[in-house]
Amino acid sequence: MRIIYKKSWEIKENTITDEGVYQKRREILKTMPLGFLSLGMGMQGIFAEENITELVFNEKKYSFIKNINYLQEELTPFEKASTYNNFYEFGMQKDDPYYRAKILKTSPWDLVIDGEVEKPLKISLEKILQSMPLEERVYRFRCVEAWSMIIPWIGFEFNKLLKLAKPTSQAKYVIFETLKQDDMPAVKNPFLAANIPFPYVEGLRIDEAMHPLCILAVGMYGRKLPNQNGAPLRLVVPWKYGFKNIKSIVRITLSKTQPLSTWQRLAGDEYGFYANVNPDVAHPRWSQASERFIGEGYRPTRIKTQIFNGYGDEVARLYANMDLEKNF
Repeated sequence: MRIIYKKSWEIKENTITDEGVYQKRREILKTMPLGFLSLGMGMQGIFAEENITELVFNEKKYSFIKNINYLQEELTPFEKASTYNNFYEFGMQKDDPYYRAKILKTSPWDLVIDGEVEKPLKISLEKILQSMPLEERVYRFRCVEAWSMIIPWIGFEFNKLLKLAKPTSQAKYVIFETLKQDDMPAVKNPFLAANIPFPYVEGLRIDEAMHPLCILAVGMYGRKLPNQNGAPLRLVVPWKYGFKNIKSIVRITLSKTQPLSTWQRLAGDEYGFYANVNPDVAHPRWSQASERFIGEGYRPTRIKTQIFNGYGDEVARLYANMDLEKNF
């Protein structure tokens, strides 16, 4: 799997929306010399007819562009990325969210930002979509269960939204809270999700949250997020295990103190606060040295896991002089 990206965060060109074009892009990339892409000749000329791209949400269209600093040879097919999920409010089986998340109410949707901020906000998703610069980024996604995907997300850098609330100097951590809806199966019947307490809560250190790689996603594969993937607004932090990437966010609170996340509360010896992808630190019940990549067809072999999921050049400095085994 060859990964091609630059260290610039500038947007270079527009993207595409049709699934057939994604397949076409994969086939071209597989036959294209590495130098062609790295020289920046890129996809603009190849896909010029798809320069104008739009995300449709509640019958309104929002433009987004493709950030070519993030290119992958192989994407996980949409059909797999949208049917193999953890969203425990809808059950513990991987396909439970696909079958049960249709009841998720995603409109109207308001997001609250409060806590250690100068300007607390309550902002609608429509206002967010109108005001944030949307772009597509292809990221690796690594689950703590040792499987992985490659997904084209549509979203925006989280720091751009957070700056609107003007965090105070006392803001050291960011706490995320997901929607708790009374008719969610595991809310009505806690046994369906092993009595996990809801709402689901996660957190980041503020410098992690402000990093340009950290995004809030509103879409994937050229379309709005499916309910089972965390509609309408989810966190994507590509160097961390998937359980940090909280779905269906309704509240963001800035705090002086480190929060206790849902999985820390349930099993703090297995799921740490940082949850950085690290092949050298095993889960107590399995190795993290390799992963099962979910791509096209069936793959009996595993691939090696990369430190920080391959994003070490960008994020390793955030953890300088930290014991990554102790701070797992």
